[in-house]
Amino acid sequence: MGEISNYGDSINVQVDRIKDNDWILELEDIEKDSANINQFLKKSERSISGVRHQFYTGEILYSKLRTYLNKVLVAPKEGYCTTELMSFNTYGVMSNKFVCHVLRSPYFLDYTLRCGYGVKMPRLSTADACKGMIPLPPLGEQQRIVAKIERWFSLIEQIEQVKNDLQTAIKQAKSKILDLAIHGKLVPQNPNDEPASKLLKRINPKAKITSDNEHYPYGWQYTILGEIFTHNTGKALNSSNKEGMMKSYLTTSNVHWDKFDFTVLKQMPYKENELDKCTVTKGDLLVCEGGDIGRSAIWNYDYDICIQNHIHKLRAKIDLCVAFYYYVLLYSKRE
Repeated sequence: MGEISNYGDSINVQVDRIKDNDWILELEDIEKDSANINQFLKKSERSISGVRHQFYTGEILYSKLRTYLNKVLVAPKEGYCTTELMSFNTYGVMSNKFVCHVLRSPYFLDYTLRCGYGVKMPRLSTADACKGMIPLPPLGEQQRIVAKIERWFSLIEQIEQVKNDLQTAIKQAKSKILDLAIHGKLVPQNPNDEPASKLLKRINPKAKITSDNEHYPYGWQYTILGEIFTHNTGKALNSSNKEGMMKSYLTTSNVHWDKFDFTVLKQMPYKENELDKCTVTKGDLLVCEGGDIGRSAIWNYDYDICIQNHIHKLRAKIDLCVAFYYYVLLYSKRE
């Protein structure tokens, strides 16, 4: 780098000598990896002091702080930047765009990670930057390489956009399906089906019967989870409590939407009189409190497991489609 550029010869300017209309570029203005500039602010729009580096159109701007963020670009216009950005030029033997791609490459990034200093905010020293090895193809080939890279990167960006659009469409489709399902519009009603009011009365003869035929089909019922599910939470963590049998248990980090993560499964002692309350069996609906409130999944495994107190266990009082109530929770989260 030191052979082909003036890296390190930055022009320092006191902030009070910079004009109010001059562009001031800070690290947070640069998007990581893509190095796109997300905002252009003038000095008058910032509250700054101290020193800034002056740079000119076409120069390379390289972030020596946390190089793995790949904040490297060719300056689109002149301005002033934080001293964490090094502005420099090559001596006419290289394409600045080509150098940017080299500096963003895993090859050069690996070098900076080996010789950077500082733990929380690693930096690349000027001396080490100048010692960094840069491949030097003929100038014409550099320009062809840059053109090819930009072509492929453009295609990748298009694919990313299509992927984002597809994910948005999937999310909207799921939301619409849940909306139709929760309002009785996803499947046709069968007049021969037993009304939900009778089902509710079998569970609790004293249950309040509430219908809303304006928003829901005939035969549907308004109710609360407590009417149709038994509910309890698991055992609270207590390091002083060492009595009982050691059992694996689920905590909120194990319960995700519609799935479980068993990467880290902890154990704690459960007394005999705690097991019924804290044990999950196949078909139980588990709901998290805190964090992503309402995050839930159905335990569909053939073995039992225990739960911690931040997980709510819902068990149907009679035969119910538990999966339906899981999707009710999903819909409630959307609302």
